[in-house]
Amino acid sequence: MQALSTRTAHFTDSVIRRMTRISSRYGAVNLSQGFPDFDPPQAILDRLAQTAGENVHQYSVTWGAQNFREALAEKQSRFMGRPIDPDGEITVTCGSTEAMMAAMMTVANPGDKVIVFSPFYENYGADTILSGAEPIYVPLTPPAFCFDPETLEDAFRQRPKALVLCNPSNPCGRVFTREELETIASLAAKYDAYVITDEVYEHIVYAPHQHTYFAALPGMWERTISCSSLSKTYSITGWRLGYTIAPAEISERIKKVHDFLTVGAAAPLQEAVIPGLQFGQEYYDGLLAEYTHKRELFLGGLDELGLSHSTPEGAYYVLLDISRYGFDSDLAFCEMLARDIGVGAVPGSSFFREPVNHLIRLHFAKRDETLLNALNRLEGLKKL
Repeated sequence: MQALSTRTAHFTDSVIRRMTRISSRYGAVNLSQGFPDFDPPQAILDRLAQTAGENVHQYSVTWGAQNFREALAEKQSRFMGRPIDPDGEITVTCGSTEAMMAAMMTVANPGDKVIVFSPFYENYGADTILSGAEPIYVPLTPPAFCFDPETLEDAFRQRPKALVLCNPSNPCGRVFTREELETIASLAAKYDAYVITDEVYEHIVYAPHQHTYFAALPGMWERTISCSSLSKTYSITGWRLGYTIAPAEISERIKKVHDFLTVGAAAPLQEAVIPGLQFGQEYYDGLLAEYTHKRELFLGGLDELGLSHSTPEGAYYVLLDISRYGFDSDLAFCEMLARDIGVGAVPGSSFFREPVNHLIRLHFAKRDETLLNALNRLEGLKKL
């Protein structure tokens, strides 16, 4: 029998999703996979109920229902500071995961190189390899998770086809400054590279930090594919509604890749989420206020327990330092944490190219009572 694909020979399953299964096995509070345990906004739920009796149960237009794209274009035009064409510049995908894959396959040829910052969301390296390209990892140095401009230019000197930029960053919660983004922009222009952004946490940025859309920087619209989703903004991670925004000539290619990957995103869900896209600024202010409260609650609890942790500038993840417990494997620690302490986490090694085994990732996109329950369980670490 012939051998299977060499591209996938060294892949493992998603460690993040594996830790959700382990959390379920032991009845642990799942702070591993980043989804909330509270409902989406009521206006979206009400519209979802209405769609059951409407004629929206067949395929929509492959790259997204017309009214969905128009609502999304209006919203993103407001936030990105430039008019977005709903017909020529938006492709609706099955979550930002597919958006990133479609973007990667649009720009990268087999043998190309792609810059990925480390730590990184685990799909980025896999997307690069599945596209036949080779990742170049550039470290973000803790505790501030900044990059060294000279190290980054060394990576660009290898003539990559693209750079992947997650901002705010998962898992470290870094929000890149405008100066840092301008450094990336100048190098992308100098070495003629595309930039593929993952901006799913665009509305969860804690004061005094501010989110800057990379495509909005001078001269960057033409070489940027902006990827995002509605999962985190509207607490609908299971709906798998993502999108890319890019110049028309790039979007035309993305649409073709998307068509052959998944055909289209779920038509009823595109209809149901439109009220959310039409929310005013007060919704986004309230979302940020709620996550700011959760961050203060959870990080304050970790401080009371004497646990060393990062402080995210955006998104809703915390990196916890487990050095004191003497484990050689962060995966073994996470399995113990779920089994014996009752809290699910993700081993930090799944996010780093560097040999990191002393960090784990937790998230706080949960109800207050869930977070307090988790903190109460984490007191069990004092016995180790």
